Amino acid sequence: MSADPVPLSTLHSRRALLALMAGSAVLPALPALADPLPSRIVSLDYGLASTLLSLGVVPAAVASLADWGKWVVEPEMPASTIDLGNSWEVNFEMLVSLKPDLILSTPYLDALQPRLETVAPVARLEVFSAEGGDILPKAIAATRKLGQRIGRVREAEDFLKRADDTFEAYRQRLSGRAAPPLALVNFMDARHARIYTKSGLYDNVLTRIGLTNAWQGPGNYWGFETIGIEQLSAVTSPDARLIAFDPVPADVLPKLGQSPLWNALPFARPGHFAVLPPALMFGMVNDALRFARLITTHLEDTL
Repeated sequence: MSADPVPLSTLHSRRALLALMAGSAVLPALPALADPLPSRIVSLDYGLASTLLSLGVVPAAVASLADWGKWVVEPEMPASTIDLGNSWEVNFEMLVSLKPDLILSTPYLDALQPRLETVAPVARLEVFSAEGGDILPKAIAATRKLGQRIGRVREAEDFLKRADDTFEAYRQRLSGRAAPPLALVNFMDARHARIYTKSGLYDNVLTRIGLTNAWQGPGNYWGFETIGIEQLSAVTSPDARLIAFDPVPADVLPKLGQSPLWNALPFARPGHFAVLPPALMFGMVNDALRFARLITTHLEDTL
């Protein structure tokens, strides 16, 4: 006995479905929808803001932008970037009004993160953290992570390659000179200074360009130790030089000139002490490059 005949309308539907299935077999698969890349980025950290510029992105806003020229200097921040106020006292009304796609933060600002996350996604990038470790490699790693997060992987790699080539060029320029050990400080006042220690950004750059840190004492994970001026006597190399970086408080150099303590130090001798323009000691790769250039130029001019 034959099967019941299939209704004509059903037959047409089956043919249409089979045709659609056959056609789909040769169509390319549609890409999965991805999260849109951030275009309005706010940075609460100088080093990350500087890195954004080197990856071709102008920050919508930066914390403590008013002091950029005092501590960072270069690269120059475009006039379109807005100052969000002190990083610990962020102007949240301004932040909300900017409608950022991404906020860049660091472990230093972890207490703010829950509130920041109510405004926009937060990318927390670690360079200076309690775990310690050499800062320059961590800054390089953070640059790569930032490039991935904002869709600028190639730009990040190009920037890091240029940076490494520049460090190597400085090393070559200094290799034929008898460069002395260098002690590096920021004066807090005429009696106290921050001296930069092993594992810090300054120390890492000295090593990369073939120089020696004259200060062998320990430091914190930021790469510095606060000392009294008298403790500089622990630097025993007769050739060592002391390099201070601006900004130097206005009364420091006059008071040092009148200080018997200072004048008893080897650094008080002519040619053993200099003040250089600022280079951000708690920064990233751009800041390391600026520091390397300032040091290299100073030594070429004075050796």
